[in-house]
Amino acid sequence: MRYSTSNPIMTQNFWSNITGQNTMTFQGTIGKLAYLLSIVTITGMISAYVALDALAAGNAGVISGLTWGGMLGSIVVAMMLAFIRPANPAPLMTIYAVLMGMFVGSISLMFEAFYSGIIIQAAFGTVFITGSMLVIYSSRVIRPTPTFNKIIGSLTMSIFLMYGVSILFSLLTPFEIPFLHTSGPIGIGITLFILTVAALSLISDFGFIESGVKMNAPKNAEWWGAFGVLVTIIWIYIEMVRLLSKLRD
Repeated sequence: MRYSTSNPIMTQNFWSNITGQNTMTFQGTIGKLAYLLSIVTITGMISAYVALDALAAGNAGVISGLTWGGMLGSIVVAMMLAFIRPANPAPLMTIYAVLMGMFVGSISLMFEAFYSGIIIQAAFGTVFITGSMLVIYSSRVIRPTPTFNKIIGSLTMSIFLMYGVSILFSLLTPFEIPFLHTSGPIGIGITLFILTVAALSLISDFGFIESGVKMNAPKNAEWWGAFGVLVTIIWIYIEMVRLLSKLRD
């Protein structure tokens, strides 16, 4: 079977590169997604608590370590998953969830320190968008056709590349990409567009899972389906925080 998705972890020949016994199910995928989300949430709460203590003590190095360590570490693990394609991806995906929890928890605290209540608003917004995309997908209003997946996939890769360049700029130079982090009308529009692409990526992720179940994909494909949705949900949450902070600024 050939199925393309906007998630950069999954390629058109994805299914041919994984093996295993038993078959993929919706219930199994949801269970693994719940597991990974719980790891991110628990680690995020612990990281936020540690960052709060560091903030009170004026130790910015701890917060910076959690943020950059979590972000860069999760990128490395995601690349390992993409290129190695382990037969049992659970350990690496668990590590990814821990590292991403460190990142999400630390940046959430920093945004909350400037904009009280923003994290609750972003969390509810993320749940609303995820639920809305699931309803839209279930009602077949938007279908993950090959053309749809190619367009969303291209936009996703372009956005990730832009963020990568932005990170390099912030680490190595005093410059930044124009409007990407500003709170003016153009900056808000850019973030709103990125959030829309992230939301539509869920349609592609749901299609990936449905196709795997229909084609009796190996049981370990549940991990990949859950991981794809996890990455997209975290992306939506981060963009929601950025959008709300720009609107408040």
